Amino acid sequence: MKKAFLGLLQYGIFIGLGIFLVWWSLHQIPEQEWEKFEQSLRTARYWLIIPVFLILSCSHVIRTLRWRLLMEPMGYSPRFLNSFFIVMIGYLANLAIPRLGEVLKCTLLSKYEKVPVEKVLGTIVAERAFDVISLLVIFLLALILQFDVVMGSYQNIKNMQSSSDHSGSYSGWIMIGVVILILLFVGWVFYTGRGKALLSKIKGIALGIWEGLSTAGKLKHKKIFFAYTVGIWALYLAGTWLGLYATAGTDMLGFPVAVSGLAFASIGMILTPGGIGAYAFLLAKVLEQNGIDYTLGVANGTLQWFAQVIIVVIVGGISLLVLPFYNKKPQHEGR
Repeated sequence: MKKAFLGLLQYGIFIGLGIFLVWWSLHQIPEQEWEKFEQSLRTARYWLIIPVFLILSCSHVIRTLRWRLLMEPMGYSPRFLNSFFIVMIGYLANLAIPRLGEVLKCTLLSKYEKVPVEKVLGTIVAERAFDVISLLVIFLLALILQFDVVMGSYQNIKNMQSSSDHSGSYSGWIMIGVVILILLFVGWVFYTGRGKALLSKIKGIALGIWEGLSTAGKLKHKKIFFAYTVGIWALYLAGTWLGLYATAGTDMLGFPVAVSGLAFASIGMILTPGGIGAYAFLLAKVLEQNGIDYTLGVANGTLQWFAQVIIVVIVGGISLLVLPFYNKKPQHEGR
């Protein structure tokens, strides 16, 4: 019951942040600019969703291949299609509830490929670590190519944060409340004599996670893993750059703008479920620093966010339906 309540509380905070950022993004469009915003959406090149769909789908395929490499040192070789379906279902779940996708990836791979949950979790943590490093590289590249734009965008976001400090105080109290509940739960566990069993279980999970994490240092194909990582983020960058051509006024922007846009928009994907509100807002702020009206920036950011969500909904939805039927077939050798 407590776990469900904390999960709902976390979901409420993240979705609330997303709704706030949607409102904030649109609220900053002056009333006289609404016609321009609507015109941008009416005249957008929606056919570009097709190549963006293919580009981002390829990135998901490469991510699946990279994930499978992390499992090889532990002696597991899950089938590609199962792994791909599970990756896409994870993305789909994250649109609804943050981090739910990671939980589903662990349980589904354990169910269909017999890989222990804790070891799968370790590989997911390792993947996230490499993604964080990759994002830092993108930010470094953005600083080299557009130092003033990056610093200006950061200052804009910082000013927005300072104007809503009262919400931060509420978040602080919520975090204190969560910590107190955790301490009370731990105290109750040890008071009732269940501490030894709990510690034993935690130790088993920790060892499994550590084994999954340590696979990064035991990779048999390190160069391929590195190439996959570069490929994933190169495709993300290509999708962002192509997305700039979707609206009139942003279609003349080049590679450096795409790098800066990807850096900040990726933060938006982390902040809220599926990047709702945050993705378009942060991308618009970067475009604004590049001389694009905020109104046009929001229009372009909204379209780019929508294209990514559509891909996840379509491919993730199909994966959710196909996964059980695919696994009704006889297991084949040579995965």
